[in-house]
Amino acid sequence: MKELVVKGGTVVDATGSRRADVLIRNGAVAGVGEGLDGERVLDASGCIVAPGLVDLHAHLRQPGREEAETVETAARAAALGGYTAVVAMPNTDPPIDSAAVVREVLDLGTGAACDVRVAGAITVGRRGDQLAPMAEMAAMGVRLFTDDGSGVQDARLMRRALEYASALGVTLAQHCEDEALAAGGHMHEGEWSSRLGIPGIPAAAEEVMVARDIALARLTGAPVHFLHLSTAGAVELVRLAKAAGVPVTAEAAPHHFTLTHAEVASYDPVFKVNPPLRTEADVAAVKAGLADGTLDAVATDHAPHPQEDKEEPFDQAPPGMLGLETALPLALTELDLPVERVVALLSWQPAHIAALDGEHGGPVVEGRPANLCVFDPAEAWVVEPERLASRSRNTPYAGRKLTGRVRHTILRGEPVVVDGEAQR
Repeated sequence: MKELVVKGGTVVDATGSRRADVLIRNGAVAGVGEGLDGERVLDASGCIVAPGLVDLHAHLRQPGREEAETVETAARAAALGGYTAVVAMPNTDPPIDSAAVVREVLDLGTGAACDVRVAGAITVGRRGDQLAPMAEMAAMGVRLFTDDGSGVQDARLMRRALEYASALGVTLAQHCEDEALAAGGHMHEGEWSSRLGIPGIPAAAEEVMVARDIALARLTGAPVHFLHLSTAGAVELVRLAKAAGVPVTAEAAPHHFTLTHAEVASYDPVFKVNPPLRTEADVAAVKAGLADGTLDAVATDHAPHPQEDKEEPFDQAPPGMLGLETALPLALTELDLPVERVVALLSWQPAHIAALDGEHGGPVVEGRPANLCVFDPAEAWVVEPERLASRSRNTPYAGRKLTGRVRHTILRGEPVVVDGEAQR
């Protein structure tokens, strides 16, 4: 492998920021400083050079829904979005609830444009009535477990799962939704659901499960990670729990700090997502939580669907939006935060939650794996769905002007995106 120099950028990591070139050799950072040279040069003038981004929450659809996405196409989209690692959610067909399916997905990720990791299901079939063989999956490197798409409804079973997870040294991640309260709903319950005549999902459906699992984390001492929080009440519950020393972390998806339930006035299912788009006050609370550290990470909740599925009537269409190529620019554009804070939310903080910080998200220093994201924080561009790498086109940001774009992505020392173009 040739020596590679990322030249002329500003390095940003958990230690701070500084102007420096980055020399890469044999898959690792070989030097950081000014005036470095190598056999191949990637221009980073005007750019931020950061540890690769890490997505805690992506739906890669394979196995079972290859018409929407494959591991290969999702990994390419991730690399174009600056990600060097993604965690694949287990709501596939069949679900990732056994060592055999874990192995299948890991094998599919071999040679992909980013590091594909796997979240295992908490329960068999994600049905919520019997614990999955977490020890077998943990032995294969799985460190996050979730029934994402469904919350574990049985509190006693969730307590047992937390105790089991604690003994294994893994983390449970919860999709917080009380199914009885959410039943029949397709958007946020509020003024717009009343105007539009669409049954709603109340904020309480999220908040009661967040409160329950905070209590269970306190009881068991086991960590809980809350997926895609969307309401002001949920954010405040996490804030109070952290202040009390309860071992919880939480993420927010870009659509929950950029869009509100008013978007559903068009009846366009591209705006249907679970949890649903909420109110302006909820959006403000999510932004505040990201700013003050209550929320630890921005995660994409990348959820591709074929066009024909998203063209169904609103109440019949599946929930979900694309996210991998727009998460970083949306955070840069919409969050009033320093670039260092934005990168923390997208890189080293999610890497730590996913127990990937040995390889991803660490400081850009000599000897570290060369998993890097190089982006221009000032480049303006317009989202064009047909130019996205996903097999699907269900982005709610079509035509939206964003600021900030990935120029290069480097995985294990190899450029997988160069000047905004995928190399794999």
